[in-house]
Amino acid sequence: MRVSVIIGPKQIRLEERPVPVPDGDQVLIKVSVCSSDVHYYQHGWIGDFIVRTPLVLGHEVSGRIVGVGCNVPGSRLGQRVAIEPQRPCGKCAQCRAGRYNLCPHMEFYATPPIDGAFQQYVTIQDFFAHPISDKVSDDEGALLEPLSVELWACRKVHIVPGSCVLIAGAGPIGTLTVQAARAFGAAEIIVSDIQPERRAKIMKYGATRAIDPVKESVADLGVDAFIDC
Repeated sequence: MRVSVIIGPKQIRLEERPVPVPDGDQVLIKVSVCSSDVHYYQHGWIGDFIVRTPLVLGHEVSGRIVGVGCNVPGSRLGQRVAIEPQRPCGKCAQCRAGRYNLCPHMEFYATPPIDGAFQQYVTIQDFFAHPISDKVSDDEGALLEPLSVELWACRKVHIVPGSCVLIAGAGPIGTLTVQAARAFGAAEIIVSDIQPERRAKIMKYGATRAIDPVKESVADLGVDAFIDC
């Protein structure tokens, strides 16, 4: 299969690699669409995560199951799926309590040294490959993973009809959060971002107000909820 590999900042090369063989609890997915973190490409690092060896980027992904491990029902073959791009350890206290999202040993697609989805095939645990309707496009399927983050955030801060919410950041995650807050019934959605082009664009996606935090204080806005994106 063809694989897109980052070997250094702004250095990408195409490689040929064997198609991965799924473990017993995994499915093999033919990738439809994926998106990577631009910071790895531009700078070679994000926080404490540094690209030290060649890495396959690509975090969000949808696709179609084309192979299954020995413990996965064959009926899954052919299903279109959206992926949770992660692998918790399954053994720590958080995992055993059902809070796998807090696993301190979590491995993520496209986070060094774990390869991501800029390749034709990937494997993932069966329960992290969620079936999607044929009414959902490949692009929309890839967006379901980040959308789930925004939906959880809106639930966590108890957004209800009539709420006033402040969202910091008008990038892709902030934009999805605006739309999620709107779906939860927020009446006022204020977005803070230092980039004027992002402030202008976010008004087209459901924000009721966009402010420059360098010029305008957010301390006295009197909002019901705050989400940092």
